[in-house]
Amino acid sequence: MAHRSKIKDLTLSEVMDERFSRYSKSIIQERALPDVRDGLKPVQRRILYAMNKDGNTSSKGFRKAAKSVGNVMGNFHPHGDSSIYEAMVRMSQDWKLREPLIEMHGNNGSMDGDPPAAMRYTEARLSKISDEMLRDIDKDTVDWILNFDDTEYEPVVLPSRFPNLLVNGATGISAGYATEIPPHNLGEVIDALIYLQKHPDATLKNLMKYVKGPDFPTGGIIQGLDGIKQAYETGKGRIMIRSKTSIESLRGNKQMIKVTEIPYEVNKAQLVKQIDEVRINKKVDGIAEVRDESDREGLTIAIELKRDVDSTSVLNYLFKNTDLQVSYNFNVVAISNMAPKRLSLKEILVAYLDYQRDVIAKRTKFNLDKANARQHIVLGLIKALSILDQVIKTIRASNDKKNARDNLVAEYDFSEKQADAIVALQLYRLTNTDVTELKKENADLAARIAEYEAVLANPDELDSVLKKELRDIARRYRNKRRTKIEDKIQNLEVSEEVTLPDENVMVLVSNDGYLKRSSLRSFNASEITDNGLKEDDHAVYLNELNTRDSLFMFTDKGNMIYRRVYEVEDTKWKDTGEHISRMNGLDSNEKIISVYAFPDLKQDGEFVITTSGGHIKRTEFSKLLPSRTYKSRAAVYEKLKGPLSRVVDVSYNRTEDPGSVLLMTEKGLALRYDLQEVSLSGPRTTGVKAISLDDDDHVINMQFVDDNSEIALIFQNGNFKKMKVSDIPVTSRARKGIKVLKEFKTKSNLLADFIKIESNDETLKVYTDHMTSHDVILGDHGISGRLSNGSPVMDTKMIGTPIMITHDALKQSQIDSLL
Repeated sequence: MAHRSKIKDLTLSEVMDERFSRYSKSIIQERALPDVRDGLKPVQRRILYAMNKDGNTSSKGFRKAAKSVGNVMGNFHPHGDSSIYEAMVRMSQDWKLREPLIEMHGNNGSMDGDPPAAMRYTEARLSKISDEMLRDIDKDTVDWILNFDDTEYEPVVLPSRFPNLLVNGATGISAGYATEIPPHNLGEVIDALIYLQKHPDATLKNLMKYVKGPDFPTGGIIQGLDGIKQAYETGKGRIMIRSKTSIESLRGNKQMIKVTEIPYEVNKAQLVKQIDEVRINKKVDGIAEVRDESDREGLTIAIELKRDVDSTSVLNYLFKNTDLQVSYNFNVVAISNMAPKRLSLKEILVAYLDYQRDVIAKRTKFNLDKANARQHIVLGLIKALSILDQVIKTIRASNDKKNARDNLVAEYDFSEKQADAIVALQLYRLTNTDVTELKKENADLAARIAEYEAVLANPDELDSVLKKELRDIARRYRNKRRTKIEDKIQNLEVSEEVTLPDENVMVLVSNDGYLKRSSLRSFNASEITDNGLKEDDHAVYLNELNTRDSLFMFTDKGNMIYRRVYEVEDTKWKDTGEHISRMNGLDSNEKIISVYAFPDLKQDGEFVITTSGGHIKRTEFSKLLPSRTYKSRAAVYEKLKGPLSRVVDVSYNRTEDPGSVLLMTEKGLALRYDLQEVSLSGPRTTGVKAISLDDDDHVINMQFVDDNSEIALIFQNGNFKKMKVSDIPVTSRARKGIKVLKEFKTKSNLLADFIKIESNDETLKVYTDHMTSHDVILGDHGISGRLSNGSPVMDTKMIGTPIMITHDALKQSQIDSLL
């Protein structure tokens, strides 16, 4: 009957699930993850086995790498030659493996990420320690399977007489699984194995007395003992690996940071480039030069610093922002019992011990069978020599070799194997001496057989053999730990002195809310008036500051913008700069009324804030410190009452007794009282009542004054006058005040602004609502009485109504804050 194909109705999800499961299992077991027993991936195992089979061992000469790759690809590994050669090269790199498994002549890459030479140019052989990976493989110690084309057998796992999974670690990514196992010190791991042999119930604490932590081939310093413990307990954990560094003194009060060991898997060339980019971009102030001075003697990166630089802070910054320090995440996944599993340290050690017991048992069984077979032959030879004449006579009477064998078996009760050995015996061995040697060999075989049987019969004897062999490997291959382990992860503190540029610049803030910083070179190469501002805008703050200074900018709507000077947009002096509305989402018509600069945020002073609605308050400097969101959001420093209220003055007081405060209103009322009458308030408050106002009046300004002070007043009609503060008596807060002008009968007489005259003032500048300015020469005006209306200084019909008077473009209080 003809065979009929069967069509199955399956959903796409079912097909995809089944196919992907098979694919995943294949790449997990056959490509990406190491076996817990020998710590090798299939391609690595096939390379070592093929080279060993080909006689390309440590005791022989080097052979072309391409030949070994071809053997592996043609016989065992059905993948491309590039993947095989890449795996071979990695097993030869002493900065990747703690104990390299392959020796290579020629260019096998570098810590700088340089690729190896092509395989036709390099030569390779197994390293000496690889002999331990393959020792006893010919004694039935491992299972074998057919290769991809069923023409040869290959080992499922290597005997691995040392714990390669922990010693050399592993890294790999497969479908749904990844592994990251760090290298360890061979001597420490073997010590832990021997301890665990004797103490099967050993705790992690006991084992960590021997396995203290990873031991990377590149050395370095591990920080985070808790992360190591967690990784050894659960298979997952995180540690920090930092470079080994020292600080050396140079001539001229300079220092140099010397790096002699870098973290595992870090590309040295990229690390040097990272550090040099920090220098070029001036992210750290103080790095003069970065050099890679590595040679045949070892790795060295020299970071030369400028004079009088805090080397510790520079180093801490580099630890935080370059690969001079990196985190390492354990993910200890390996194939155990044919399935991927996340393993603890003890589980790995137990699995390895169980495997080695199995290897020794199989090897012992193989040796026992060989010894028994040989003893059987030796006993037959001894018996034959004891009846030599009869044996010779029987052989001579036989027709051929087979007939001779059969006759010996029939007449003297020899086995067929014994009879074959007798027939093949050469005449020169028929001597008494040969009998003696055979008896001696028999005794030796009997002893070995007894020893093998004891090992197989007694687990303690087997463990004794394993312990002896582990100690022998440790004795021959043990070397000193390279990686230092520190308990805690250091909290890296970086001084602002090294992270911020130390440069003097010109800072400008305009009335319309534009701000910028320019280099002194750009400023000095331009006219001061060629500042990039619009014709109807002007500077309310202009001064030379350091990039590390802090700017406090107060708007008339109660918002404060904080910036470090280095955070202000760096432009040419001829450019306009950045507007505050783009920085913090403020209103486009919001004006900056006061700007103060401070060298640090540890000031003892206070701000005195006055509103047009007749409120005043004192707020401590410490209450206005910037929050962590200062770059995206302006801080509120004054809670205004009513939509028409605005802040008219923000003055900074750094003394206990600045004198008295003087307020004036638009209608010409002045009130003077002691500052101590104003209570301290927080930033999101309105304050206390400063002066009693009529409904149609508002405060125009506030100044710190004393009896010896003189003030300048500008009227909305263009009149100007100077008067003594002593004409205004000191009274109490919240009163109505006294007049400082004489009212006209036919029209209102209003004040525009007033200001305290400083000793260094020669001229004052008046700004109008047409954004034009007019200079007032103080020497042209004498002192007027309290009720005087002053004298005309400007034609308001031509240049507009006065709105502000300042100390030649800048408020003196702002200048004073910088002194």
